[in-house]
Amino acid sequence: MPGRIDSASRIIHATPEAIYDAFIDPDAQARWLPPTGMTGKFDRFEPWPGGRYRLTLTFTGEHVTAGKSSADADTVEGQLVELIPGERIVQTADFESDDPAFAGTMTMTWSLRPVPGGTEVTIEAFDVPPGISAEDHAQGMASTLANLAAFLE
Repeated sequence: MPGRIDSASRIIHATPEAIYDAFIDPDAQARWLPPTGMTGKFDRFEPWPGGRYRLTLTFTGEHVTAGKSSADADTVEGQLVELIPGERIVQTADFESDDPAFAGTMTMTWSLRPVPGGTEVTIEAFDVPPGISAEDHAQGMASTLANLAAFLE
């Protein structure tokens, strides 16, 4: 039985190519990807189809003790499945967690569509682990898109 699908979208005043470039640069992505209340660090990032990545998101301030992998962090191992410059990024993500509510592979598709004045960026997350509430995920994806807009605009 397929899992839950969450999505978010935002128009960003930048070209699809600039958005794609911000995604495949691990230093840039570590700056804009973490939602509010988190910082990010890539331990591995291979920016090619089939490339692997390992990302640790660390909670700050009042959010400490909310982590999936430890009290203050979420660690994700994944793969970049498809990279189409200026159009689409497909990646998998597996959370490191002892809690079965966070088990399984989530697939995220980032679609970039040119619109007047910028690019509509849509994130679709498939097979979202049940331990991630729909509300928290919606807030996190909206925060990430706002960060990407602030980073590029």
